[in-house]
Amino acid sequence: MANSYTDESGKFAPGNPGKPRGARHAATKAVADLLQGEAEGLTRKAIDMALEGDTVALRLCLERVAPRRKDTPVQFDLPPMECAQDAAQAAQAILQAVSDGGLTPVEASTVMSLIEQYRRTLELTEFETRIQALEMGR
Repeated sequence: MANSYTDESGKFAPGNPGKPRGARHAATKAVADLLQGEAEGLTRKAIDMALEGDTVALRLCLERVAPRRKDTPVQFDLPPMECAQDAAQAAQAILQAVSDGGLTPVEASTVMSLIEQYRRTLELTEFETRIQALEMGR
């Protein structure tokens, strides 16, 4: 029996047979329907409760006004990276910054992944330069 997901033989039709783009879960739709037209009143009530000293309501309001940052800029000394081999010196600088307390291990891990990506870019550039030099030498 064919439906919108299968052909006449019962095999899945080409493409993604999952939910259509933009489809929402039934519970999400039910909550949205219940809240229809109530957003302004609920927001006003949360603000009033926060102003009266309700710490949960206050936190809720503040999280909407000034959400917590997912990350923050970090500053530390990093040697220039002009070739792929310079990545080792950069990694040493990051480890030293963690050791000195200038970076957290999570921050260092994030920066190290950036350095690794940059190292790969430098390595590829060096490789392409060598190939060009070899081809011109022919």
